[in-house]
Amino acid sequence: MKASFKKYTWAILAFAATLSACEPDEFGSMNFGNYTDTDGSLKDAASFPIGMAINYNQFMSDPNYKAAVVREADNVTFEYHMKHGALVRNDGSIDFTSADRLFDAASAAGLEVFGHTLGWHSNQNATYLNSLAGSSGPAPQNLILNGSFEAGSGNSFTNWGVWNGASSVSATTVATEKQEGARGLKVVVAANGNPWNIQVASDLFPTQTGKQYRVTFHIKAANAGGKMRLSTQGGTPQYSPDFNTSTDWGQFTWTFPATDAQTRIMIDIGSTANTYFLDNFSVVDASTTAPPTGAEVAAKVDNALQTFISQTVTRYKGKVKAWDVVNEPMADGNGALRVRANSGTIPATATDKFFWADYLGRNWGLKAFQYAAAADPNALLFINDYNLESNNAKLDSLIKYTMELKQKGAKINGIGTQMHISTNTSYAGIVNMFKKLAATGLLVRVSELDVQLNPSELSYITDDAQHRGLQAAMYKFVLESYIKYVPANQRHGFTIWGVNDPTSWLVLTLNKNDFPLLFDKDYNKKPAYSALLQTLKANK
Repeated sequence: MKASFKKYTWAILAFAATLSACEPDEFGSMNFGNYTDTDGSLKDAASFPIGMAINYNQFMSDPNYKAAVVREADNVTFEYHMKHGALVRNDGSIDFTSADRLFDAASAAGLEVFGHTLGWHSNQNATYLNSLAGSSGPAPQNLILNGSFEAGSGNSFTNWGVWNGASSVSATTVATEKQEGARGLKVVVAANGNPWNIQVASDLFPTQTGKQYRVTFHIKAANAGGKMRLSTQGGTPQYSPDFNTSTDWGQFTWTFPATDAQTRIMIDIGSTANTYFLDNFSVVDASTTAPPTGAEVAAKVDNALQTFISQTVTRYKGKVKAWDVVNEPMADGNGALRVRANSGTIPATATDKFFWADYLGRNWGLKAFQYAAAADPNALLFINDYNLESNNAKLDSLIKYTMELKQKGAKINGIGTQMHISTNTSYAGIVNMFKKLAATGLLVRVSELDVQLNPSELSYITDDAQHRGLQAAMYKFVLESYIKYVPANQRHGFTIWGVNDPTSWLVLTLNKNDFPLLFDKDYNKKPAYSALLQTLKANK
């Protein structure tokens, strides 16, 4: 009794949420039983391309799965087998064997292939990519204490002291203001002056007179044109050259000879007005293997990005006619450019996460589009992201970033909106999204649509008639809105992310109890299928 009561309570709440997001007479959200037309196919009823995402194993081995795709879709997107993690091996080589097999099978079945995806932070071979920033052998001992600025409280830092300009120095916990970890050092220089006007000093650490020591640290500034230096205290002072900072994290290295048995590092940062962020100081014996500098690492990462994009696009040049080049570039929340620090908790052992912007900054997207365009000048190139219908800040940030890249010379033909949504997603948010995407003048594609019945991940949700009705109403509304608000010459396509419920990524990969797709486990057409078919027929 309790489970049944909870089940229907949730259904009523979901129904109420749907009604609150729109006017039912306008959108038909109360019509749960009129989705009966299943004659024909989606692709034949549509005036724009219809796509489906396909799973390698199912497409290659399940004839019912393959038959549904061939019957309903013009094109397919590979769920996994064109991604970096699927293609790149731990030594950096690229193995196209499985991708070629799936491509050949899809092509033989008369299906176009949409390329997905060339630049992403997930499904990467991070084992290889992270090795580009590493060095062999054990890490040398860091002589400086609390070089990460993690220890301390308030605006003080254990093992560090402010010798001049204390009011200008503080701790920051803002994700974009620290290179990693929970805290970083923030220095606000209000006016130009002498370097020593603001000084932050480390505790003394043991050194050997005459031996060379190497300091490494990370710094960026709020504005371009920043400058600072390092010096030593203990014996004869040593002074570094000026380090010119930018708005992206830079890694800098300075080597000095010790002139005493104890030395401290002085951060002399008072010369040039700006706001500075510093993190991850280390001092090691310079005779140990030097880690690559920030510029060296960035060059390796840039080369890895170019190699992957160039080889992949070139291999399918003229065959794959459109690509997701930059995928999910904006972070959740306020829509800042995605980096590791604003992407949630990621285990240090993760082998599938790598953030290009951590090394290449805002221009990583520009580079990605440039490499793709050079490899196939005739291909259509897209930027793609999720939650655009539910996060207006992220939507605006994606559009702004797209226009920024275009102004810098990137060839960007269109924007993809993933739309992994649910039955209670805001209708108003969907309308807002399509209006703003259409206003860019670029091609717009629904790239990865599925509609969850169970967004709250309840254990007792079933694929019953009422849930199917809510789902059909949402699929219908998305398609109607796409047609209504995106001009015909900007509609690049409409892709469903999967074929039947048990093979959805939500079920197979995330182990969710859900039924998000157009076909059930036996490949029977659900009301959601009929809702799309009716809408396509009515608008062809």
